[in-house]
Amino acid sequence: MARTNARFVEAHNRLVALCDKMDIGSALPSENALAAQLEVSRTVVRGVLARLDEQSIITLVGRDKIIKSRSHASDILEGPPVLLTIEELEGRFLDWILRMDVLPGTALNVAHLSQEFSVATHTLQEFFSSLSRFGIVVRRPRGGWVLNGFTVDYAVELSDFRTVLEMNSVRQLVALPATHEIWSQLDTLEQEHLALLDRIETDYHDFSRLDENFHTVINNVVSNRFIQEFQKIISLVFHYHYQWNKSDERVRNEAAIQEHLDYIGALRSRDINLAEAAASCHLSTSKQTLLTSLKANNHAT
Repeated sequence: MARTNARFVEAHNRLVALCDKMDIGSALPSENALAAQLEVSRTVVRGVLARLDEQSIITLVGRDKIIKSRSHASDILEGPPVLLTIEELEGRFLDWILRMDVLPGTALNVAHLSQEFSVATHTLQEFFSSLSRFGIVVRRPRGGWVLNGFTVDYAVELSDFRTVLEMNSVRQLVALPATHEIWSQLDTLEQEHLALLDRIETDYHDFSRLDENFHTVINNVVSNRFIQEFQKIISLVFHYHYQWNKSDERVRNEAAIQEHLDYIGALRSRDINLAEAAASCHLSTSKQTLLTSLKANNHAT
């Protein structure tokens, strides 16, 4: 019986708590009764009882299971880590890059990062492989992965394609009925933007996640798996690389929040010309910010 098994750990810790409530010298119920109470098999119960005997919490005498002593903190077992899915990993990886200021050319240690993100190594390898299709990371000739940089041409092409997709979403969004969920989602986003403006002096780093949510909501009005896949690349480019230039990050983020608020207002107007103008203005600013960041950090090659 593997004692790191989640069901074993849960049953063990529940039975320890049960023992601590009973008098020293009293006997535990039968294995069948314990199995029913703990909602596990008798095999798991036997393994737990053997463990408690080793810990001197109980003593096994024939079929009797006698409470011997109170437990200590060290007797409680830690369960196996809850591993992230690839979808959860995307957010964790992005946050790690943003908060740790991980630069292009950084070697990515799979063994270390699998522990950092609580993810299986094969899941991390699969994740990096998916990113390599877009040049976000590259595999080294002798194995392992490296976080890659971006050229100006890459940034321009990516920005232009992003604009094509989002403009299509804008045209469909303004035609949606008043009962569609997008309008309440925009209300929520507006409040989140206003709240961040109130604390912009200290929390301007939080804009990156809000920006990601904002564009995801807009693009999600179009049910298209390729657009959804593209949003992942936006997260790892626009919400990471433009932050290389730290010199005016707070000012840039505050200005972007104001553009988002104008964008929301234009979408609410249902006027396609106003909506496209606001979208074009903001996407143009994002493109310029990315290009400026590349030049500021000597990646404009």
